Amino acid sequence: MISRHRLCSLLLGVSTLALSLPILAQSAPDTGPAPLEEVQVTGSRVIKSGSDSPTPLTSVTADALLSAAPSGSISDALNNLPVFSGSRNSFSNPGSNATGVQGGNGSANVLDLRNLGAYRTLVLFDGHRVPPTLYNSTVDVDIIPQELIKSVDVVTGGVSAVYGSDAISGVVNYVLNRNFNGETMHAEAGESQYGDARTWDIGGAVGFNVGSRGHFEASIQHRDNEGILDRSSDRSWDDLPALQGAGTAADPYVLDNNVRLRTYSFGGLITNGALSGQTFGANSTLSAFNKGISTGSSCCQIGGSGAYQDASMISPYNGTQLFARYDYDITDDVHFLLQGAANLKQNVSYTGWNQLASLTMSSTNAFLPAAYQNALAAAHQSTFSMNEIWEGAPRIQDVSNTQQIYLNTGLEGEVFGADWNVTYTHGTSQLNTQVNNLPNADRLSAALDAVVNPATGQTVCRASLTNSAYSNCVPLNLFGSNSASASAIAYALGSVDFLTHTNMDAADSSISRTLFDDWAGPVTAALSAEWRRETFDASSNATPSDYANCTSLLYNCTSTTTIYPTTFPNSGTVAQSVGEGAVELEVPLLADLPLIKSLDLNTAWRFTDYSTSGNYTTYKVGGVWALDSDLKFRVTTSRDIRAPTLYDLFQPETVVPGNFTDAKTNTTLYVPSVNLGNPNLSAEIGRTQTVGVVYSPSYIPGSNFTLDYYHTVVDNAITTVQGFNTATQQACYASNGSSPYCPLIQRNAAGTVTAFLVEPENIAKVRTWGLDAEAGYATKIYDQPVSVRVLANWQPHIYYIQPGVATIDQGDAGWGQNGLMPSPSVQLAAFFDYQPTDWIKLDLFEHYHNHFQRSGVAGQVFTDPYVGSFATTNITATFDTGPVWKADASSVYVSITNLFNATPPLSGYYSGTTSAGAAYEFSDDPTGRAFLVGFRIKG
Repeated sequence: MISRHRLCSLLLGVSTLALSLPILAQSAPDTGPAPLEEVQVTGSRVIKSGSDSPTPLTSVTADALLSAAPSGSISDALNNLPVFSGSRNSFSNPGSNATGVQGGNGSANVLDLRNLGAYRTLVLFDGHRVPPTLYNSTVDVDIIPQELIKSVDVVTGGVSAVYGSDAISGVVNYVLNRNFNGETMHAEAGESQYGDARTWDIGGAVGFNVGSRGHFEASIQHRDNEGILDRSSDRSWDDLPALQGAGTAADPYVLDNNVRLRTYSFGGLITNGALSGQTFGANSTLSAFNKGISTGSSCCQIGGSGAYQDASMISPYNGTQLFARYDYDITDDVHFLLQGAANLKQNVSYTGWNQLASLTMSSTNAFLPAAYQNALAAAHQSTFSMNEIWEGAPRIQDVSNTQQIYLNTGLEGEVFGADWNVTYTHGTSQLNTQVNNLPNADRLSAALDAVVNPATGQTVCRASLTNSAYSNCVPLNLFGSNSASASAIAYALGSVDFLTHTNMDAADSSISRTLFDDWAGPVTAALSAEWRRETFDASSNATPSDYANCTSLLYNCTSTTTIYPTTFPNSGTVAQSVGEGAVELEVPLLADLPLIKSLDLNTAWRFTDYSTSGNYTTYKVGGVWALDSDLKFRVTTSRDIRAPTLYDLFQPETVVPGNFTDAKTNTTLYVPSVNLGNPNLSAEIGRTQTVGVVYSPSYIPGSNFTLDYYHTVVDNAITTVQGFNTATQQACYASNGSSPYCPLIQRNAAGTVTAFLVEPENIAKVRTWGLDAEAGYATKIYDQPVSVRVLANWQPHIYYIQPGVATIDQGDAGWGQNGLMPSPSVQLAAFFDYQPTDWIKLDLFEHYHNHFQRSGVAGQVFTDPYVGSFATTNITATFDTGPVWKADASSVYVSITNLFNATPPLSGYYSGTTSAGAAYEFSDDPTGRAFLVGFRIKG
């Protein structure tokens, strides 16, 4: 395996070599045969003009995206478009996400069209499938070479018949600038007005001809963000909010502030016996626990002595992206390409402090003051129980290191009037997640049982007196939040590592040509074939079967106690392969008739055979009717698929403990959530219809208007059914135990919940519809260019229909189960550009979403059922400094994001009532007003 250091050095060397070769660049002629570049419209292999596409297509240049939101990342800016709802990024309430719906990295940058799931959005790079970089088959789009992207095409409709599985909600295609010549670089730095969220970004690219037939280009970019580390204190508006209540008319959900856990304190709350109801403070002294104000949830209180969590608000990250490409014209008709990309990235997030539940403490513990020992002795009490949020120790820290590699090579050309290409792609992604500052059960148990060594008079661990395995044990004092010594904390805490590899090898080919001319124009056909093989494996140093060794340990250790509270699986290599073949036709039907300037039919059909989940057919039929030169109508219908991923099928057992409420008894328990795979899954079937109009009035030069209606239904949808989910539990209880959900709730003989199971099932239907609209206008004012572009999406409903469970309408709703992100029903993005002089350019960007419901679960009652609307304004001023830098083009730019310092509205999550300080609280970027300055040079 290539090490991170060697890989970085290798690709950095390639880029550095390219940047240091001006002589070679000058030795080649400045002009020459450009690399063969077929004009291709995303969403089709035969249509050559985007305006002729029956499937809705939005194209945005990289310059426009970065001018409106100059964050250094095209993908961050792309998420401002209204069609993207539900995408995850660094502020998506990051947490401990080494397993689950987020694909192993909760801070990964993923694209999600219409909030139907990022795994139903297909990502392409220059028309070719990008290998998955996360093990749930989603793509962290930071692997795309940002420096050399020309534009991004977004197809908002099902196109599995053209590109294969996963293209249910649409396709995002990053279009590469294959013909870049010259040098460019940029550097920028920024921070929020609060002095945090500091960012810096530096990058550059080079491109030049090599001889008369070759071309080379390369880029490198490094980004760094310090993040916002403390949710409880870094923003005044985030005052420990959490939804409280049961969601009923008698006990409605209410979004309270200053919410704390009523059965935990930071110093240790005694929960039984003679000293019950008292909490430890400074110098291990006890005082009465202040119960604060009761809420509608049994777990929590407002204010008082209760403890809370403190998760990070924006995850810090740093990453380096590298890219290199070589093109060569073997002949005038045959073209060779070789390209590679790497993304070396680290995300860090904090989930809060360790939650120590039901600790059994000896009444003669050496750290317990004598007065309390005497009181317990008088009560004939040999032990007592204690709960504590361990604020005195470091917070649990998740560090995700990703090494993502993408290689692609191929041939393309023309023969007998046909355009053809053959390519091979290899992608590999290594994700190493390290969860730090977790208690080691053996060591914690030993360290908590502190006694006085009769031989020395020193306080030691009891186990060290009888078992040499604990000779280095450091006794731990938890009586008070800051009572533990640094050496004791270091002894009791450890780290868990989880390593996964996701690989894809793919070969694809296509050929297209005009077959003949019919009465209305040329009939064009394309044939394509593809083969892919994906593999996945995982390993961990703390598995669910790694149990503590309780020898010599009296308390807090049992035969079923895992060494670490968070465990991850080992998995041998699992694999699946797929073979596909497809045909596409573009047939002109009518032309140059009254009210019919043209009428074209586009159709595609694909056969897909998965080694794991069977074979399927997909199709797309669409048409475009041009009434005249100004007005066009378009319509499509498609059948699409998403096959289950390897992780859906073969996910090994994973155990993650947490606070969960038993809906049957309305009690909160700290129990494990057990995640499982399901090898019996089959593919999802999606059906999408779109109807739209494109209007470019000739009497308003420079204007363009589009309006498209879409309707998507996904049958046999794979959904992760969570046993701890309230709706799932209620479906079981309502069935008197006959529901298929009941096995997901495990109880002991006494009827107490011992674990909740979580597994994927083909059990749901997803249905959504809405409207996309766009209006653009470009003109000149006193010979200076000005343009405006407005994009809008209206998506009133996203129904998740599941048998035996109330339908969830995630449209116009907040956080939902299975990781569903908030989905406002109305989103707007407006771009306004004006260049008042030849050396100043102003870019204004406005993003807005309407208010939406807190939950899409029917029947839930809230005192305030809505999350407020939110709008932000970004402004960027760019100053041409070409004469200063003596370059072909250079500029300095200053940007203010969230100009009016809008505060994101708090949303809350109905299943997060027990997570004070760590719940899903906000839906929008919490940074606030931020400032950025940078420069760009192009030679």
